Amino acid sequence: IMPLADEVIVYPNHGAGSACGKNMSKETFDTLGHQKEVNYALRADMSEDEFVKEVITGLKTPPQYFPKNAMMNKSGYDSFDEVLERGAIPLNPEQFENLAEQEEALVLDVRTQEDFAKEHIPNSIFIGLNGSFAPWVGALIMDIKQPILIVAPEGKEEETVTRLSRVGYDNTLGYLEGGLETWKNSGREIDSIKSISAEKFAEKIKMSKVETILDVRKPTEFLAHHLMNATNFPLDYINNNMNKLNRYDTYFIHCAGGYLSMIAASILRARGFENLVDVAGGWKEIEETDAPKTNYMCPSKMTQETIDEAVEAVI
Repeated sequence: IMPLADEVIVYPNHGAGSACGKNMSKETFDTLGHQKEVNYALRADMSEDEFVKEVITGLKTPPQYFPKNAMMNKSGYDSFDEVLERGAIPLNPEQFENLAEQEEALVLDVRTQEDFAKEHIPNSIFIGLNGSFAPWVGALIMDIKQPILIVAPEGKEEETVTRLSRVGYDNTLGYLEGGLETWKNSGREIDSIKSISAEKFAEKIKMSKVETILDVRKPTEFLAHHLMNATNFPLDYINNNMNKLNRYDTYFIHCAGGYLSMIAASILRARGFENLVDVAGGWKEIEETDAPKTNYMCPSKMTQETIDEAVEAVI
């Protein structure tokens, strides 16, 4: 029973597409009456227990940073002004390198995947601002107090510190002033990741020059449609599954559009995997080639048992 009037305005606590719920609409406010009409989980005849079951069934385990953020909200945290003042400090290459070594800081490169593939600081991790930045930071950087040094496009340094702080990562130590150009001009080493087009990738498959394909999309995406002989290696579980890979093998990596595969490649490269090839454009481009694929399975026809089995296989 909902005693509030239909005219009451309600606001969502979370946004569409976040890991906080399922099938959330994009509206930023609505009336309770309209929500009763359109919200799948707000039927007038349902009990509270039925409502809870409706909204949590099928949800994945919360990202590891969720409970840590909740604890920060309870116990307190530094003001954002302090976080920004501490984190948006320009550093020259020598200062940057010394801090990385002394503080065991993670070098986080937030440029585009194309720029990262072309050249980057050795052992840096890519999570670009132009994608789902905050959720992937939260999912993949396990220590919320991890010291972080930033490589960002010019003018995006403060935005990076801000977006890190929004998910609780307040220990930013500064950014590389002048970006990668100053790093190269100082004579310091750079690294790169090989990237090929979907067309060249398909040609290599037909010529039997591709040994292992890592599809880093979610298990449900993989189930729906994937390359023959590909292995589902979801980015969500990369830290748990890395021990299944051989450092000396060559891996061709793809995701849906190219963003997640570069994150995966950067993590693997930082852990000592040298023979990595990223497929630019991901599945969106691969799907247009004549590389052999499985038959398409509509997600609506997947049973929960089938989905659970797919997830269990990669955990």
